[in-house]
Amino acid sequence: MLKKEDLYKLEEYSIERKKFKSEVLATKKHRSILVGNHINLLFENSLTIKYQIQEMLRIEKIFESELIQEELDTYNPLIPEGKNLKATMLIEYSDVSERKIKLQKLKGVEKKIWIKVGTNDLVYPIADEDLEREDDTKTSAVHFLRWEFSKNQIHDFKNGSPVSIGVSHPEYDASHIITESVRFELAKDFI
Repeated sequence: MLKKEDLYKLEEYSIERKKFKSEVLATKKHRSILVGNHINLLFENSLTIKYQIQEMLRIEKIFESELIQEELDTYNPLIPEGKNLKATMLIEYSDVSERKIKLQKLKGVEKKIWIKVGTNDLVYPIADEDLEREDDTKTSAVHFLRWEFSKNQIHDFKNGSPVSIGVSHPEYDASHIITESVRFELAKDFI
């Protein structure tokens, strides 16, 4: 969990921003997985969330202690806790008309994103714990997902077992084995 003391003050951030952003982008490169052509998963950690908070504080020019705490309270739940992975899921279609149609057809897709570690069972996520992002007609283009892993799955994940990720939805079926650099980076989220 990030605390107020972990954040740059606005003036400090303006000085450190370029270097910090470069560090975050280098990390995100190994924490982002495109599943198929249109579902992008950004696996969050304390660094990516710190960046998100810093940018919100900067854009909104927030410096009041209670408002900073509100941002921390909003974003801290997206940081993995040692036995899980957490990701921001983006459904990406550049054409607005196509996106509208696909979001109707992909209702429920956020619960169909699985991770498989070695020969273990598939792990499906808990989706959108903060608020409902789907209605009777469509799903949202953004979801927040959490996958909980057993001790055996964590052991295998950390010790080099192949990790695959996929989507099993009637309107979207895709999977692949993640690269070693991504597996290594995500393994850092486990205790």
